[in-house]
Amino acid sequence: MRLLDIRPGLYRDSVRLMQISTTLGQLPGVSKVLVAMATGANLELLAGMGFGDGVEASPDDLLIAVVADDDETTAATLERLERELAEPGVAVGPVDATQPRSRTSSAALKNLGDPSVVVVSTPGRYAFVEAMDALDAGASVLVFSDNVPVAEEIALKRAAADRGLLVMGPDCGTAVVSGVGLGFANVVRPGPVGLVAASGTGAQQVMSLLAWAGVGVSHCLGVGGRDLTDRVGGLSTHAALDLLDADAATELIVLVAKPADAGVAAEVRAHLDRLGTAVVSAVLGPDQPDLTAAVERVLERLGQPLPAWPHWPSSTGPGAPYGFLRGLYSGGTLCAEALTIASEAFGPVASNLNPQWTNGGHSLLDLGADEFTAGRPHPMIDPGPRLDRFAAEAADPSCGVLLLDVVLGHAAHPDPATDLAPAIRSARMVRPELTVAISLVGTADDPQRLTDQAERLAAAGADVFGSNAQAARFAVAAAQENPA
Repeated sequence: MRLLDIRPGLYRDSVRLMQISTTLGQLPGVSKVLVAMATGANLELLAGMGFGDGVEASPDDLLIAVVADDDETTAATLERLERELAEPGVAVGPVDATQPRSRTSSAALKNLGDPSVVVVSTPGRYAFVEAMDALDAGASVLVFSDNVPVAEEIALKRAAADRGLLVMGPDCGTAVVSGVGLGFANVVRPGPVGLVAASGTGAQQVMSLLAWAGVGVSHCLGVGGRDLTDRVGGLSTHAALDLLDADAATELIVLVAKPADAGVAAEVRAHLDRLGTAVVSAVLGPDQPDLTAAVERVLERLGQPLPAWPHWPSSTGPGAPYGFLRGLYSGGTLCAEALTIASEAFGPVASNLNPQWTNGGHSLLDLGADEFTAGRPHPMIDPGPRLDRFAAEAADPSCGVLLLDVVLGHAAHPDPATDLAPAIRSARMVRPELTVAISLVGTADDPQRLTDQAERLAAAGADVFGSNAQAARFAVAAAQENPA
């Protein structure tokens, strides 16, 4: 049974639609499902599902495509869809149901009592208008949307600078503002450390390690992955540093990023020297400290004891290492950190992060990159595609070590171990010599329950680490013991 429904003018946030697609796809009797805005990429995906080319729809329309066993299953799927679409967003403050529905960001700011931050999560082509409207109304903006032209990003950030405001993003996936998590964010407690982050999962790793050490966070201000390029010039990084420097609750700042363009990096270093608040750099790259080492420097600066970072050993014992290391990451920065560590041991390692690199068999992939997620849910939301790749790698006799990340928190999969633990258990039953290492990024207050996830994954046969750097080094050591 195949069903295609196009609903003109019905918009939902992309993260919410990914979650809905994942939920419906797990229903019994449903083989394929797509709930997404009718962008070009999603229309291509629709054709790939067998619905043919030439479907007429615009990016303002909602696509609903279902392939199910029978009419009854299809009807039940649509009934569940309606419930999911009707589910309201999470309110972070009191909501007056009698308040008229706002049609613009500026009207919403006025009606809701002038909040300080607006989140924009429209298709990228519309993000500029909504973000500029919010800036004109006096609010800072988090632009979750991707595919925003870089010229529009620069214009927004310059407008924000003129107004003493901040633009986080575009493509800003993680932020915490006064304890409120936005996008993919972990539940953290208030504390003295502020983050300026050009990396989402990198910021999550730092916040999670701080939480394990008992240290809270004042704010985590994302700036978007392009901010530290020569063209953008670090506009939001400079603004965010100044905001945290002026914040009485922030005693120390951590700058989390991948390597910046040289000119921008020099300007940022000069800016750091002018701040009254101490700054610890967590900028990844060769000859730079990894994120765990950067957090340890933070703790030393704060006079906090260094904890033993968590490790839940595999309950079935270690594998007997044989073969190549294969990394299957959902977080780009976490993959980049592991790639640096692996390359120090093996030389250049094959990766989509550095397409020119090749290796005799070692590889690390960022499965959250655009080439893997176009028209599909992110692997932090939908584990299906990564599980398929996990099974293929585990069955490959040349693969001896599998390295993965599992990221918890808001918007992420509600129970990753439910799907991943059986896959690990099955793989190690067939190949007991296989080593599986997992970097588990999360806090004790996350809804997925950190310790429960770790224990279930370890019981299935994985070595689970709270530090991505430690997980990567464990995996590299295992592959080095008996390389293919």
